[in-house]
Amino acid sequence: MQMLDDLAARQTFDLDLRDEEWTEFAIAQGWSDGLPLVIPTEKAVERFLSGAGEVREPWAPISPRQVLPTPESLAANAVMAGCRPSDFPVVLAALRAVLQPDFNLHGMLATTHPCGIVIIVSGPIRTRLGIACGSNCFGQGWRANLTIGRALNLILRNIGGARPGEMDNATQGTPAKITFCFGENEEQSPWEPYGVRRGFARDASLVSCMASEGPHNINDHGSNSAEGIVKMLAEAISQPGANTIYAKGPFAVVLGPEHAATLHRDGWSVEMIQQALYQGARVHISRIGADNRRHYEQNVQHFPVDDHYTMVPSPADIHVLVAGGAGKHSAWIPSFGYTQMCSAAIDP
Repeated sequence: MQMLDDLAARQTFDLDLRDEEWTEFAIAQGWSDGLPLVIPTEKAVERFLSGAGEVREPWAPISPRQVLPTPESLAANAVMAGCRPSDFPVVLAALRAVLQPDFNLHGMLATTHPCGIVIIVSGPIRTRLGIACGSNCFGQGWRANLTIGRALNLILRNIGGARPGEMDNATQGTPAKITFCFGENEEQSPWEPYGVRRGFARDASLVSCMASEGPHNINDHGSNSAEGIVKMLAEAISQPGANTIYAKGPFAVVLGPEHAATLHRDGWSVEMIQQALYQGARVHISRIGADNRRHYEQNVQHFPVDDHYTMVPSPADIHVLVAGGAGKHSAWIPSFGYTQMCSAAIDP
């Protein structure tokens, strides 16, 4: 049985454990996220490594411990998460995305803010792996979605050292710290796919990652116009208590297909949506207490414009895409604030 000790060095344990005994053993070692784990046998780890060429390329150190991962350690965590070998390249791409300096992995893992990592999958690999991008794509029932997100978080826990109460200082945390992964619904998007707008070829598969909270539902069953939908989105996003009030980072707006169809019918482009939300999703100074106003201005240098605080630095920091199924719902995914949306290609 192959695993990592607390220093992320490769170890082999000569154990003969049943599944329930393995889980208890793993919890005692501090390797578990609280859920049962698949046993990472040497045979299973080698099966993952044999199909992922990029895993043996040099990796940057993983925060917060700044440990260099071995290929075996990466594969072992993906096995434990319940991934299939075919899912492993997506996990590796997500790791490369969060290791980009703009993502600010160390800050995200050490903050008291309740952020996890959203993994948005675009391109043909969604259908090959069965990554849910339609109905209930944020929810249960999708092995690829749940295990890919979980594998990345196990890697950050077991190699990076992001354990709750130690390196991970979240005040209350979020279920997104366990897993938060979904696919872009390109088939029902009336605009160019998000991945293409990120600069990738139409036939490329990629992940886009952001340090984020979980999704916030936005219900609008009444609006029959683009203007009405955008107003509802803007009002829901304008939250004084969100980290995005500091206007230091991005947020994502995940439109349900029905809302997207109405917006497109009325002639709205993605750029128009971004601009309207940048102008509309602002917080009036009357909604901010005097203490917080001083905090914004003295500590984060965020000042009101026309008596309003903006929620993002620019319209380009509003990431608009389509996912989900039937129903007049969309979602807002606020970021940690001190992060960027980072993308990486998936090795085919």
